[in-house]
Amino acid sequence: MQVNNESLPKAYAGSYEDKIKAQKELVESLKTQWKLLWSERFNDKIRAEDVSVNDYTALNVERGTVIHANRDFKTITFKEILERHLVENPDRFIQPDAQTGGWTKFVKTTIPSGNTRKKERGVLPCSNKKQGINQAKKSGRGWLHIT
Repeated sequence: MQVNNESLPKAYAGSYEDKIKAQKELVESLKTQWKLLWSERFNDKIRAEDVSVNDYTALNVERGTVIHANRDFKTITFKEILERHLVENPDRFIQPDAQTGGWTKFVKTTIPSGNTRKKERGVLPCSNKKQGINQAKKSGRGWLHIT
């Protein structure tokens, strides 16, 4: 849903922009805590799980909480955290999944390339060239077989 500032009354236009700005600041603060959570985790190799080292109140993660495990464990996702904080359209703040292609595949498939002129012109056939006639290399036997 896109809203133009011209379509809204002036009283609401400022509050809408303030709301968007506040959401961006919230997401940025959550991202910094999210990165700290994953960079400061303790890797328990015996149990094959990652455990949080500190308390992260904004993420609702306490010290000692299992963040990631190998089997039968649902990991915490950043999208769930954004939904808990009631962020509108949390998908726009999250990168696409790496298995589905990531940003590069998204750009290649959805945004048209700027080389449309090359495709329109096409290749003109040249009638001046003789096709299929190549000079024989020393009777076709190679340079070792010269007699």
